Amino acid sequence: MPKEAFDLLLEILAQMANGNAVTIVPVQAEFTTQQAADFLNVSRPFLIELLEARALPHRKVGSHRRVRFEDLLRYKQADDAKRQTVLDQLAAQAQELGLGY
Repeated sequence: MPKEAFDLLLEILAQMANGNAVTIVPVQAEFTTQQAADFLNVSRPFLIELLEARALPHRKVGSHRRVRFEDLLRYKQADDAKRQTVLDQLAAQAQELGLGY
């Protein structure tokens, strides 16, 4: 078994031991708008706004939108990074102002 696969298996088992659900999704998978919204933990209308603003790539299948899991991951990682940057700035500002946080 390759080391990467073994490491992944250990991570999966550790998550399961902590009571966390684990789902394996192919990167090429496409989600419905509801599935994508659930993955990002946002409302479906908010996700539709992201799609219409072209903040998140998608394609149409008939009248239905589909979002690639790979694009969802990329968006989530970028959004998480932005949030962390803002949190770091707020914490630094609180320290400068002596707010005791």
